[in-house]
Amino acid sequence: MDFKQIDESLNTSSETIDVTPIKKSKPEHLTQNDIDKDYSYTRANLYSLIEKGQEVLNGVMELAEETQSPRAYEVAGQLLKNVADNTDKLMKLQKDIKEVKEEVKGPSSVTNNAMFVGSTAELQKMLKEMNKKK
Repeated sequence: MDFKQIDESLNTSSETIDVTPIKKSKPEHLTQNDIDKDYSYTRANLYSLIEKGQEVLNGVMELAEETQSPRAYEVAGQLLKNVADNTDKLMKLQKDIKEVKEEVKGPSSVTNNAMFVGSTAELQKMLKEMNKKK
């Protein structure tokens, strides 16, 4: 295909660019410190967004009341929704951080199922021997 006319119209060139793919590296293993730092950073940002959103919302509500402009009320409604969404995100963050911490910890206990094959008399004998050892 010839893009000469398009290139001339847009004042560009259609040179071929050699693109080498970026090798994806394995994600780093998260440490407890990384999780805590990310949590604190995200939480602080959400608090800041909520507070600034409330300040802006107060200003837009005053403007809407003074001007009685439908557009100002529309913007106020959108800001109200954004503040509420950020508040929901803050609550969801609590749940998400709990799940991530549990994943990093791994299982708290390992249960190995053992099955005894034998008669009840043999089982009783084995249990008596275990009690004597304790």
